[in-house]
Amino acid sequence: MSRMWITTENPAIIFEDNEVGRLKKEIWDASEEDIERILKEYDVPSPVELAKPGSYIQTTVRAQLVEERKKNDVVLIPVGSTERHGLHMSSGMDTLAVCTIAEAVRRYTKKQGRPVALAWPPINYGSHPYHHIGMAGTVNIPQDVTKELLVNVMLGLWNDGYRKQIIINNHGQLWVLESALHEFMYRYQLPGIFQVLDWHRAVREFFGPIGKPHSMETEFIHAAEAETSIALLMFPDMVDMEYARDTETKGYLPTGHFDTSVEPFRRPHRWSEGEGHAPIEIVAQPVGVVGKATLGDPNKAKRPIAAILKYLTLTIEQILEAFPPGTVPPVEEVTLRTEKEMEPFLKEPESPGWKPVYALPKIGF
Repeated sequence: MSRMWITTENPAIIFEDNEVGRLKKEIWDASEEDIERILKEYDVPSPVELAKPGSYIQTTVRAQLVEERKKNDVVLIPVGSTERHGLHMSSGMDTLAVCTIAEAVRRYTKKQGRPVALAWPPINYGSHPYHHIGMAGTVNIPQDVTKELLVNVMLGLWNDGYRKQIIINNHGQLWVLESALHEFMYRYQLPGIFQVLDWHRAVREFFGPIGKPHSMETEFIHAAEAETSIALLMFPDMVDMEYARDTETKGYLPTGHFDTSVEPFRRPHRWSEGEGHAPIEIVAQPVGVVGKATLGDPNKAKRPIAAILKYLTLTIEQILEAFPPGTVPPVEEVTLRTEKEMEPFLKEPESPGWKPVYALPKIGF
Protein backbone atom coordinates (compact mmCIF):
# COMPACT_ATOMS: atom_id res chain seq x y z
CA MET A 1 0.00 0.00 0.00
CA SER A 2 1.34 3.43 -0.93
CA ARG A 3 2.43 5.79 1.82
CA MET A 4 0.38 8.99 1.84
CA TRP A 5 1.39 12.58 2.40
CA ILE A 6 -0.85 14.97 4.29
CA THR A 7 -0.49 18.63 3.38
CA THR A 8 -0.03 21.09 6.21
CA GLU A 9 -2.34 23.72 4.71
CA ASN A 10 -5.28 21.36 4.23
CA PRO A 11 -5.22 18.01 6.04
CA ALA A 12 -8.13 16.77 3.91
CA ILE A 13 -5.88 16.67 0.81
CA ILE A 14 -3.54 13.71 0.44
CA PHE A 15 -1.10 12.63 -2.24
CA GLU A 16 0.03 9.09 -2.99
CA ASP A 17 3.70 8.21 -2.85
CA ASN A 18 4.04 7.48 -6.55
CA GLU A 19 5.01 9.55 -9.58
CA VAL A 20 1.55 11.06 -9.95
CA GLY A 21 1.25 11.89 -6.26
CA ARG A 22 4.76 13.32 -6.08
CA LEU A 23 4.06 15.46 -9.13
CA LYS A 24 0.92 16.86 -7.55
CA LYS A 25 2.74 17.47 -4.27
CA GLU A 26 5.43 19.36 -6.18
CA ILE A 27 2.79 21.61 -7.76
CA TRP A 28 1.08 22.02 -4.39
CA ASP A 29 4.32 23.19 -2.75
CA ALA A 30 5.47 25.29 -5.70
CA SER A 31 5.96 28.99 -5.14
CA GLU A 32 4.13 31.48 -7.35
CA GLU A 33 7.43 32.04 -9.15
CA ASP A 34 7.69 28.29 -9.82
CA ILE A 35 4.15 28.22 -11.19
CA GLU A 36 4.95 31.10 -13.51
CA ARG A 37 8.06 29.26 -14.69
CA ILE A 38 6.02 26.13 -15.48
CA LEU A 39 3.45 28.11 -17.43
CA LYS A 40 6.23 29.82 -19.38
CA GLU A 41 7.64 26.41 -20.35
CA TYR A 42 4.28 25.66 -21.95
CA ASP A 43 3.95 29.19 -23.41
CA VAL A 44 0.81 29.88 -21.40
CA PRO A 45 -1.03 32.01 -22.21
CA SER A 46 -0.92 31.88 -26.02
CA PRO A 47 -3.45 32.65 -28.75
CA VAL A 48 -5.92 29.88 -29.54
CA GLU A 49 -4.44 27.64 -32.27
CA LEU A 50 -7.53 26.02 -33.82
CA ALA A 51 -6.66 27.46 -37.24
CA LYS A 52 -2.88 27.57 -36.82
CA PRO A 53 -0.96 25.49 -39.39
CA GLY A 54 0.81 22.55 -37.80
CA SER A 55 -1.10 22.50 -34.51
CA TYR A 56 -3.69 19.78 -35.11
CA ILE A 57 -3.73 16.61 -37.19
CA GLN A 58 -6.19 18.31 -39.51
CA THR A 59 -4.01 21.42 -39.96
CA THR A 60 -0.66 19.66 -40.43
CA VAL A 61 0.89 18.72 -43.76
CA ARG A 62 0.60 14.95 -44.14
CA ALA A 63 4.32 14.28 -44.60
CA GLN A 64 5.15 16.21 -41.43
CA LEU A 65 2.36 14.45 -39.55
CA VAL A 66 3.70 10.99 -40.36
CA GLU A 67 7.23 11.89 -39.28
CA GLU A 68 5.93 13.29 -35.99
CA ARG A 69 3.85 10.16 -35.33
CA LYS A 70 6.95 7.99 -35.64
CA LYS A 71 8.36 9.91 -32.65
CA ASN A 72 5.14 10.16 -30.64
CA ASP A 73 2.00 8.19 -31.51
CA VAL A 74 -0.08 9.45 -28.59
CA VAL A 75 -3.05 11.57 -29.64
CA LEU A 76 -4.98 13.96 -27.42
CA ILE A 77 -8.66 14.22 -28.36
CA PRO A 78 -10.15 17.39 -26.85
CA VAL A 79 -13.87 17.13 -26.10
CA GLY A 80 -16.06 20.12 -25.32
CA SER A 81 -19.58 21.34 -26.00
CA THR A 82 -21.71 24.27 -27.07
CA GLU A 83 -23.21 25.44 -23.80
CA ARG A 84 -24.42 28.63 -22.17
CA HIS A 85 -21.72 30.01 -19.85
CA GLY A 86 -23.33 33.19 -18.62
CA LEU A 87 -23.43 36.53 -20.39
CA HIS A 88 -19.71 37.17 -19.92
CA MET A 89 -18.34 34.09 -21.72
CA SER A 90 -18.93 32.35 -25.04
CA SER A 91 -20.83 29.10 -25.56
CA GLY A 92 -17.55 27.59 -26.80
CA MET A 93 -15.97 27.86 -23.34
CA ASP A 94 -15.66 24.10 -22.81
CA THR A 95 -14.10 23.48 -26.21
CA LEU A 96 -11.76 26.47 -25.99
CA ALA A 97 -10.55 25.50 -22.52
CA VAL A 98 -9.70 21.91 -23.37
CA CYS A 99 -8.15 22.85 -26.71
CA THR A 100 -5.85 25.51 -25.24
CA ILE A 101 -4.68 23.02 -22.62
CA ALA A 102 -3.95 20.40 -25.31
CA GLU A 103 -2.21 23.02 -27.46
CA ALA A 104 0.05 23.94 -24.54
CA VAL A 105 1.04 20.30 -24.07
CA ARG A 106 1.84 20.01 -27.79
CA ARG A 107 4.00 23.16 -27.64
CA TYR A 108 5.96 21.72 -24.72
CA THR A 109 6.42 18.24 -26.21
CA LYS A 110 7.48 19.80 -29.51
CA LYS A 111 10.30 21.55 -27.68
CA GLN A 112 11.32 18.12 -26.40
CA GLY A 113 11.57 16.80 -29.96
CA ARG A 114 8.49 14.56 -30.00
CA PRO A 115 5.26 16.56 -30.29
CA VAL A 116 2.05 14.89 -29.19
CA ALA A 117 -0.69 14.82 -31.83
CA LEU A 118 -3.92 16.77 -31.37
CA ALA A 119 -7.23 15.90 -32.98
CA TRP A 120 -9.64 18.70 -33.72
CA PRO A 121 -12.39 18.24 -31.16
CA PRO A 122 -14.78 15.56 -32.41
CA ILE A 123 -17.38 16.89 -29.98
CA ASN A 124 -17.93 20.62 -29.83
CA TYR A 125 -21.66 20.00 -29.81
CA GLY A 126 -21.91 17.67 -26.84
CA SER A 127 -24.49 15.79 -24.83
CA HIS A 128 -25.88 17.29 -21.65
CA PRO A 129 -27.38 16.29 -18.32
CA TYR A 130 -31.14 16.66 -18.14
CA HIS A 131 -31.06 19.80 -15.99
CA HIS A 132 -29.55 21.76 -18.90
CA ILE A 133 -32.71 21.28 -20.94
CA GLY A 134 -34.10 24.35 -22.67
CA MET A 135 -31.17 26.69 -22.03
CA ALA A 136 -30.72 29.25 -24.80
CA GLY A 137 -27.21 28.92 -26.24
CA THR A 138 -26.90 25.25 -25.24
CA VAL A 139 -27.03 22.74 -28.10
CA ASN A 140 -27.89 19.29 -26.78
CA ILE A 141 -26.89 16.30 -28.93
CA PRO A 142 -28.49 12.89 -28.22
CA GLN A 143 -26.18 10.68 -26.22
CA ASP A 144 -26.17 7.87 -28.79
CA VAL A 145 -25.06 10.33 -31.49
CA THR A 146 -22.19 11.62 -29.35
CA LYS A 147 -21.21 8.08 -28.46
CA GLU A 148 -21.19 6.85 -32.06
CA LEU A 149 -19.24 9.89 -33.22
CA LEU A 150 -16.50 9.29 -30.68
CA VAL A 151 -16.35 5.53 -31.35
CA ASN A 152 -15.76 6.23 -35.04
CA VAL A 153 -13.23 9.00 -34.36
CA MET A 154 -11.28 6.55 -32.19
CA LEU A 155 -11.40 3.92 -34.94
CA GLY A 156 -10.25 6.32 -37.64
CA LEU A 157 -7.35 7.56 -35.52
CA TRP A 158 -6.33 3.97 -34.68
CA ASN A 159 -6.35 3.13 -38.39
CA ASP A 160 -3.93 6.02 -38.97
CA GLY A 161 -1.44 4.72 -36.41
CA TYR A 162 -2.62 6.65 -33.33
CA ARG A 163 -3.12 3.68 -31.07
CA LYS A 164 -2.61 5.56 -27.82
CA GLN A 165 -5.54 7.88 -27.30
CA ILE A 166 -6.36 10.26 -24.45
CA ILE A 167 -9.84 11.77 -24.64
CA ILE A 168 -9.72 14.96 -22.56
CA ASN A 169 -13.15 16.07 -21.40
CA ASN A 170 -14.17 19.59 -20.37
CA HIS A 171 -17.92 19.14 -20.07
CA GLY A 172 -20.59 17.40 -17.99
CA GLN A 173 -20.94 14.35 -20.21
CA LEU A 174 -18.39 11.99 -18.71
CA TRP A 175 -20.70 8.98 -18.63
CA VAL A 176 -21.26 9.29 -22.39
CA LEU A 177 -17.53 9.30 -23.12
CA GLU A 178 -16.86 6.34 -20.82
CA SER A 179 -19.64 4.45 -22.58
CA ALA A 180 -18.09 5.27 -25.96
CA LEU A 181 -14.67 4.00 -24.89
CA HIS A 182 -16.09 0.68 -23.70
CA GLU A 183 -18.30 0.33 -26.77
CA PHE A 184 -15.20 0.86 -28.93
CA MET A 185 -13.40 -1.93 -27.09
CA TYR A 186 -16.33 -4.36 -27.14
CA ARG A 187 -17.02 -3.72 -30.81
CA TYR A 188 -13.48 -3.80 -32.22
CA GLN A 189 -11.17 -5.31 -29.58
CA LEU A 190 -8.06 -3.45 -30.68
CA PRO A 191 -4.80 -3.28 -28.73
CA GLY A 192 -3.75 0.14 -27.57
CA ILE A 193 -3.93 2.60 -24.69
CA PHE A 194 -7.30 4.33 -24.39
CA GLN A 195 -8.21 6.79 -21.67
CA VAL A 196 -10.96 9.26 -20.85
CA LEU A 197 -9.75 12.09 -18.65
CA ASP A 198 -12.13 14.51 -16.94
CA TRP A 199 -9.38 17.06 -16.53
CA HIS A 200 -10.89 19.16 -13.74
CA ARG A 201 -11.33 16.06 -11.58
CA ALA A 202 -7.80 14.92 -12.43
CA VAL A 203 -6.41 17.95 -10.56
CA ARG A 204 -9.33 18.54 -8.19
CA GLU A 205 -6.95 19.34 -5.33
CA PHE A 206 -6.11 22.70 -6.92
CA PHE A 207 -9.65 24.05 -7.14
CA GLY A 208 -11.55 25.73 -4.33
CA PRO A 209 -10.35 27.46 -1.14
CA ILE A 210 -7.04 25.63 -0.64
CA GLY A 211 -5.19 28.27 1.35
CA LYS A 212 -2.73 29.14 -1.40
CA PRO A 213 -2.01 32.62 -2.76
CA HIS A 214 -4.61 33.38 -5.42
CA SER A 215 -6.57 30.23 -4.61
CA MET A 216 -10.24 30.19 -5.49
CA GLU A 217 -12.79 31.28 -2.94
CA THR A 218 -15.55 28.90 -4.02
CA GLU A 219 -15.78 25.31 -5.20
CA PHE A 220 -15.79 24.45 -8.90
CA ILE A 221 -19.30 24.95 -10.28
CA HIS A 222 -20.52 25.60 -13.82
CA ALA A 223 -19.50 28.96 -15.40
CA ALA A 224 -18.66 30.50 -12.03
CA GLU A 225 -15.36 31.53 -10.43
CA ALA A 226 -13.25 28.60 -11.60
CA GLU A 227 -14.28 28.46 -15.26
CA THR A 228 -14.24 32.24 -15.53
CA SER A 229 -10.69 32.26 -14.14
CA ILE A 230 -9.60 29.59 -16.63
CA ALA A 231 -11.05 31.59 -19.52
CA LEU A 232 -9.41 34.81 -18.31
CA LEU A 233 -6.03 33.05 -18.27
CA MET A 234 -6.26 30.97 -21.43
CA PHE A 235 -8.36 33.10 -23.84
CA PRO A 236 -9.05 36.48 -22.21
CA ASP A 237 -10.22 38.12 -25.44
CA MET A 238 -13.33 35.93 -25.29
CA VAL A 239 -14.42 37.12 -21.83
CA ASP A 240 -16.08 40.39 -20.86
CA MET A 241 -16.32 40.74 -17.09
CA GLU A 242 -18.67 43.70 -17.43
CA TYR A 243 -21.43 41.14 -18.00
CA ALA A 244 -20.45 38.70 -15.23
CA ARG A 245 -23.33 37.89 -12.90
CA ASP A 246 -23.55 35.84 -9.69
CA THR A 247 -26.36 33.43 -8.90
CA GLU A 248 -27.45 31.34 -5.94
CA THR A 249 -27.90 27.59 -5.97
CA LYS A 250 -31.12 25.99 -4.77
CA GLY A 251 -31.92 22.46 -3.69
CA TYR A 252 -34.95 20.72 -2.25
CA LEU A 253 -32.91 18.45 0.04
CA PRO A 254 -30.32 19.35 2.70
CA THR A 255 -26.76 19.59 1.41
CA GLY A 256 -24.39 16.67 1.84
CA HIS A 257 -25.82 14.18 -0.66
CA PHE A 258 -24.59 15.45 -4.04
CA ASP A 259 -21.07 16.64 -4.67
CA THR A 260 -20.01 19.57 -6.84
CA SER A 261 -18.26 19.30 -10.19
CA VAL A 262 -14.81 18.02 -9.15
CA GLU A 263 -16.12 16.01 -6.17
CA PRO A 264 -14.10 17.80 -3.47
CA PHE A 265 -16.29 16.70 -0.57
CA ARG A 266 -16.38 12.93 -1.31
CA ARG A 267 -20.16 12.95 -0.89
CA PRO A 268 -22.28 9.83 -1.53
CA HIS A 269 -23.40 11.00 -4.99
CA ARG A 270 -21.58 12.58 -7.92
CA TRP A 271 -23.48 15.58 -9.29
CA SER A 272 -24.59 13.50 -12.30
CA GLU A 273 -26.18 10.70 -10.28
CA GLY A 274 -29.62 12.22 -9.86
CA GLU A 275 -32.24 14.69 -11.03
CA GLY A 276 -35.28 16.23 -9.35
CA HIS A 277 -33.51 17.21 -6.13
CA ALA A 278 -32.94 20.74 -7.53
CA PRO A 279 -34.63 22.96 -10.12
CA ILE A 280 -33.48 22.75 -13.72
CA GLU A 281 -31.04 25.44 -14.84
CA ILE A 282 -33.46 27.50 -16.94
CA VAL A 283 -35.56 28.02 -13.80
CA ALA A 284 -32.90 28.40 -11.12
CA GLN A 285 -30.02 30.05 -13.03
CA PRO A 286 -31.35 31.22 -16.42
CA VAL A 287 -28.28 33.44 -16.93
CA GLY A 288 -26.22 30.25 -17.25
CA VAL A 289 -23.96 30.71 -14.21
CA VAL A 290 -24.11 28.50 -11.12
CA GLY A 291 -22.24 30.50 -8.48
CA LYS A 292 -20.04 33.59 -8.34
CA ALA A 293 -18.66 34.46 -11.76
CA THR A 294 -17.60 37.93 -10.58
CA LEU A 295 -14.80 36.32 -8.52
CA GLY A 296 -13.02 35.21 -11.71
CA ASP A 297 -9.33 36.10 -11.81
CA PRO A 298 -6.69 34.69 -14.21
CA ASN A 299 -4.20 34.28 -11.35
CA LYS A 300 -6.56 31.82 -9.67
CA ALA A 301 -6.33 29.47 -12.64
CA LYS A 302 -2.53 29.31 -12.82
CA ARG A 303 -1.89 26.53 -10.30
CA PRO A 304 -4.62 24.15 -11.59
CA ILE A 305 -3.55 24.78 -15.20
CA ALA A 306 0.09 24.11 -14.29
CA ALA A 307 -1.03 20.90 -12.59
CA ILE A 308 -2.97 19.55 -15.57
CA LEU A 309 -0.18 20.42 -18.01
CA LYS A 310 2.42 18.60 -15.94
CA TYR A 311 0.10 15.65 -15.37
CA LEU A 312 -0.67 15.22 -19.06
CA THR A 313 3.03 15.44 -19.87
CA LEU A 314 3.80 12.76 -17.30
CA THR A 315 1.04 10.54 -18.70
CA ILE A 316 2.41 10.82 -22.24
CA GLU A 317 5.95 10.10 -21.07
CA GLN A 318 4.89 7.02 -19.10
CA ILE A 319 2.83 5.65 -22.00
CA LEU A 320 5.73 6.04 -24.43
CA GLU A 321 8.15 4.53 -21.94
CA ALA A 322 5.95 1.45 -21.58
CA PHE A 323 5.12 1.26 -25.30
CA PRO A 324 7.46 3.19 -27.62
CA PRO A 325 6.06 4.61 -30.88
CA GLY A 326 4.74 1.87 -33.15
CA THR A 327 4.19 -0.64 -30.34
CA VAL A 328 1.08 -1.56 -28.37
CA PRO A 329 0.21 -3.78 -25.39
CA PRO A 330 0.34 -7.54 -26.13
CA VAL A 331 -2.58 -8.39 -28.42
CA GLU A 332 -3.48 -11.63 -26.67
CA GLU A 333 -3.38 -10.03 -23.22
CA VAL A 334 -5.72 -7.09 -23.90
CA THR A 335 -8.07 -8.56 -26.54
CA LEU A 336 -9.57 -11.90 -27.57
CA ARG A 337 -7.83 -11.65 -30.93
CA THR A 338 -4.63 -13.44 -31.92
CA GLU A 339 -1.27 -11.87 -32.61
CA LYS A 340 -1.20 -13.48 -36.06
CA GLU A 341 -4.63 -12.09 -36.95
CA MET A 342 -3.61 -8.57 -35.96
CA GLU A 343 -0.19 -8.56 -37.61
CA PRO A 344 -1.14 -6.81 -40.90
CA PHE A 345 -3.37 -4.27 -39.16
CA LEU A 346 -0.62 -3.23 -36.73
CA LYS A 347 1.87 -2.38 -39.44
CA GLU A 348 2.76 1.23 -40.25
CA PRO A 349 -0.19 2.63 -42.23
CA GLU A 350 0.35 2.35 -45.99
CA SER A 351 3.52 0.28 -45.57
CA PRO A 352 3.94 -3.04 -47.43
CA GLY A 353 1.55 -5.65 -46.08
CA TRP A 354 -0.56 -3.16 -44.10
CA LYS A 355 -4.31 -3.64 -43.97
CA PRO A 356 -6.78 -0.97 -42.84
CA VAL A 357 -8.67 -1.79 -39.67
CA TYR A 358 -11.97 -1.58 -41.52
CA ALA A 359 -11.13 -4.97 -43.10
CA LEU A 360 -10.82 -6.62 -39.67
CA PRO A 361 -13.77 -8.87 -38.79
CA LYS A 362 -15.74 -7.64 -35.81
CA ILE A 363 -16.00 -9.98 -32.85
CA GLY A 364 -17.77 -7.69 -30.38
CA PHE A 365 -21.40 -7.70 -29.32
